[in-house]
Amino acid sequence: MPRRQIGFWYRFAAVLCKPPLVVLIKRDWRGMEHIPAEGGFITAVNHNSHVDPFAYAHYQYNTGRVPRFLAKSGLFKKGIVGAAMRGTGQIPVYRESTDALSAFRAAIDAVERGECVAFYPEGTLTRDPDGWPMTAKTGAARVALQTKCPVIPVAQWGCNELLPPYAKKPHLLPRKTHQVLAGPPVDLSPFYDKEMTADLLKEVTEVIMAAVTRLLEEIRGEKAPETPYDPRRERIEQRRRTAAQAAPAAAGPEAREAGREVSRTGTEEESAK
Repeated sequence: MPRRQIGFWYRFAAVLCKPPLVVLIKRDWRGMEHIPAEGGFITAVNHNSHVDPFAYAHYQYNTGRVPRFLAKSGLFKKGIVGAAMRGTGQIPVYRESTDALSAFRAAIDAVERGECVAFYPEGTLTRDPDGWPMTAKTGAARVALQTKCPVIPVAQWGCNELLPPYAKKPHLLPRKTHQVLAGPPVDLSPFYDKEMTADLLKEVTEVIMAAVTRLLEEIRGEKAPETPYDPRRERIEQRRRTAAQAAPAAAGPEAREAGREVSRTGTEEESAK
């Protein structure tokens, strides 16, 4: 299937965005040979800065295969930004609404038309303290299994040094380097034609994210944690810690005094041993 033409709006966005990107960041881009020349495919990319969607789009624009990102629906509604989002063929995501599945259907349609859909499988900026990819959502796995298209893992690093996650002010100097490394397609053939259960989607997602993480290890020259950061698990642990800290305060004076007495008794027993 032939590739889709870049089109006016993508070229217009490139004219606006490329000059400041060239000024602000140096480039160390590798793996472009793994971006398919023809046909639909998915890229799965880690996300560690509000700047990296623009920098990564620049990388892939230079391959001739422009990405269609999944983006918040609000960005499509107003002004020049909305016109550009619609004109460049980005895919709106309607969260917590009856249209929530429309992004999934639109991504499948785009792949079947021979386009590239770029997924940030984590769904948001990584919350891992050291910037490693965290646990991911299953959208990319769903589209991959539905279409059996190539899934290209991509790791990037450097925009997070220009603008760290959740930071408000960029660190302009010294000039940072945006490193990108795309790898060969992830082999998902063992999962094809199986029932698309929640467990299967989770397993496929983990395979995809493991490939992205290995590429980031190569870029950074160090090993990632054995277990990816899980924001859901961290929220649960935080609630448990908060509840444990609040429990003594919620108890009455007699209960608190009893707790202190038990603590003193335990200390005295330890001293007597």
